[in-house]
Amino acid sequence: MSHLLSTTKNILHRKSSKSAIPTTPHTPVTLAIIGCGLRGRAYAEYALRSPEFCKVVAIAEPRPQTRHHFADLHKVDNTLVFNTWQDLFAASEETIKTIGTRLADAVVIAVQDHMHKEVVLAFAGQGYNILCEKPMATTLEDIIEIEEAVNSAGVIFGMGHVMRYSPYSREITEYIRSGALGKLVNIVQVEPVGYYHFAHSYVRGNWATEKGSSFSLMTKSCHDIDIICFWMSPSTPSRVSSFGSLQHFRKSSKPVEAGSATRCLECPMENNCAYSAKKIYLDAVSRGKTGWPVSPLVDGIPDIENVTHALRTGPYGQCVYESPNDVCDHQVVNLEFSDGATASFTMVAYTSLICDRQVRLHFTNGEIVGDMRTFTVHDFRTGVRRTSVPRDEGGGHGGGDLGLISSFVQAVRTGRQAMLDTTLAEIVKSHMTVFAAETSRREGRVVDCLEFERSVREKVAMARSS
Repeated sequence: MSHLLSTTKNILHRKSSKSAIPTTPHTPVTLAIIGCGLRGRAYAEYALRSPEFCKVVAIAEPRPQTRHHFADLHKVDNTLVFNTWQDLFAASEETIKTIGTRLADAVVIAVQDHMHKEVVLAFAGQGYNILCEKPMATTLEDIIEIEEAVNSAGVIFGMGHVMRYSPYSREITEYIRSGALGKLVNIVQVEPVGYYHFAHSYVRGNWATEKGSSFSLMTKSCHDIDIICFWMSPSTPSRVSSFGSLQHFRKSSKPVEAGSATRCLECPMENNCAYSAKKIYLDAVSRGKTGWPVSPLVDGIPDIENVTHALRTGPYGQCVYESPNDVCDHQVVNLEFSDGATASFTMVAYTSLICDRQVRLHFTNGEIVGDMRTFTVHDFRTGVRRTSVPRDEGGGHGGGDLGLISSFVQAVRTGRQAMLDTTLAEIVKSHMTVFAAETSRREGRVVDCLEFERSVREKVAMARSS
């Protein structure tokens, strides 16, 4: 611990020569990354691209090879490399008590969904600014508890609703806010998840069961509902209905030709199956493709040997019809807003496109049609059509990942939540809307969004007082 304190003092001394909270682009905002998987790496990429703006100074990651590679990549001092978030938290507690300063300006929380609440509460309690991967939490009670903790701490809070932050979405947002096409009356958004993406993440992967994570509208599409609410703002959701189910990825759909096989590598019809793990993973590795979706299968760099072992022993090699998944593979959501505007959203697994959303925005004087890469604006008054191709500056989600982390860093640097163009209240409301939609699907009724939130808060309050 003495070595840790010495290292921390040196880091803080270098910062304190300017300011504890950076005030110029030449003093990088310091980040602790909690969870160094795909999402943690995506946000941390900004530190490599723009080291003048932010620097990763501490990490927590249980997988040894992943942890080692990440620490080397970001040149993190060994004393600030931790196996678990609890270890990082304990070290932070020690430095706060001993030196009176935190290990970093902010934490990026990219652990599994069901862990978000305990990690956010812990680091909010220590006064860290927080960027939390979506969803905020997996239960309504946890969302309210996070809301209270963040409000009490008074820290900057960013949410992994990355779709708001891509150059494409930002240009559309500018059109909406300008009023150039009149009032926004209707939004139609479709999320084509992708047939093998859904099989990877929501049948075989971490989000396959509601018990292990949450329902698929929350884990996959909460930021679709969020951006719809964002574009309709300041109008808020008033009523919602939803329909959907698990149609195909279940045992009753298993082809007879597959017989008793429970793993793709043992299946007699694997070559004719769209969801063959051999096709999705091994064939990709044989072509030299070791990124997603192959990389989550192993700790370290995927190769034929370790991927084959993973398919023989782990969940990613299971037959999709023999997996324990239970979340919807298709769902529609219909929304009415407080000003009478409407929106519809469709999430569907069975597509060749992989998360390339399509959107139609209908205004009183025109429309916008987009596909996450380009969009066309049609002004009914002039008859003019104009196609925009926003510059993709790299990173995931069409630049949304880098857009979010750069906005978060700027918010921390300036101490202004407004730099994120969202508030904690808006984040909570969009999550409440997702839960209301799922309640509609389960109970077969139209849900009043305001009444839904009121009743949830009342139940939480009553549970605490009893």
